[in-house]
Amino acid sequence: MQNLLYSNLLSKNLKIKIYRTISLLVVLYGCETWSLKLREECRLRVFGNRALRRIFGARRDKVTGELGKLLNGELNDLYSSPNIVQVIKSRRMRLVGYVYRVLMGKPREREHLGYPGIDGRIILR
Repeated sequence: MQNLLYSNLLSKNLKIKIYRTISLLVVLYGCETWSLKLREECRLRVFGNRALRRIFGARRDKVTGELGKLLNGELNDLYSSPNIVQVIKSRRMRLVGYVYRVLMGKPREREHLGYPGIDGRIILR
């Protein structure tokens, strides 16, 4: 993956799509059930920022013209999507809502197996 993100042959938009579709999906597999501590949240943020720095490259100082590392705030401005920790928290909330609806919701009425006949009655198979 590193070679793809460093490549000058690919556009930044394509690199971002690769990051979202491959890297994030692999890293976040099963994240709904994780119990994250502050240390793991920091490590995930570092992973995300490193990948984004590889995609966007170095920044050039306007006055001196020297190349420097993009700061986290600048990365957030360039990459408008939520960071990894926010994605994990939103997925968790979605899972909690699903479990709540399953446990507290009314079960659906059983649907009839068959098809409606000419007179409107259900013809069972």
